[in-house]
Amino acid sequence: MEIWQAVVLGVVEGVTEFLPVSSTGHLTITEKLMGIPIDDKGVTAFTAVIQVGAIIAAIIYFRTDIVRFITGFVKGLRSAEARQETGWKMAINVIIGSLPIAVIGLLFKDLIEGELRSLWFVAGALVVWSLVMVIAEHLATQKVGEADLTWKDALIIGLAQCIALIPGVSRSGATISVGLLRHLDRVTATRLSFFLGIPALAAAGILEGVQRAGEVSETVGWGPAAIGTVVSFVVAYASIAWLLKFVASNSIATFVYYRAAVGGIIVALLWGGVISAT
Repeated sequence: MEIWQAVVLGVVEGVTEFLPVSSTGHLTITEKLMGIPIDDKGVTAFTAVIQVGAIIAAIIYFRTDIVRFITGFVKGLRSAEARQETGWKMAINVIIGSLPIAVIGLLFKDLIEGELRSLWFVAGALVVWSLVMVIAEHLATQKVGEADLTWKDALIIGLAQCIALIPGVSRSGATISVGLLRHLDRVTATRLSFFLGIPALAAAGILEGVQRAGEVSETVGWGPAAIGTVVSFVVAYASIAWLLKFVASNSIATFVYYRAAVGGIIVALLWGGVISAT
């Protein structure tokens, strides 16, 4: 992989990781347009590794909340009174909400990295999940804040995160949409999406980096991987700040137009034989 390609992919990762437009889908499309084999195991590992940059950005951005959750969890282990505080409740919610992705992600790892990376799946998921986002915004009451979140909310939203294993769905699009259907307010749903994404994406990136270090080294190279990770970190930090400000007063359905347009363009290119699905 050339350095400029790693920079481009780092920018794409940083911009799209937390927006409801599907980072995996956009990375797959971008790799395809640059002539990078999307079914190569080293390339698949590279895309997981550069996600770590975006996750580090999220950890730094939400460092105060993370410390609050960890402190609340430790206190809650020793005191029943502390278990009534938001810090303990949110720590438990994040743990429970992270369990589904850990199980399903490992069980269907080969399928996710194989057949589902087809651009037909990406295009279809971009369009179909856009409808879910519109429905979620239409039905949302936004009555539930962070202090009122339950473990059932976290579990259901955690299950929704598993749907985002399909490239094109978007992890944030899935979790925020289901959060809205659970009547969370938009900012709470978005923040929970970030909190659930940190352990899931960090684990995936580290696991891929360790298991496929040789493939990354041979196919992509650790130089481009490091550069892509740094770029994704810088861009993702700005993306997080922008998204939280945006959702405070805007519907996530705003992204539907873009998702539908991208999905339609991909279908047209595939149908016309301009690009291949894999």
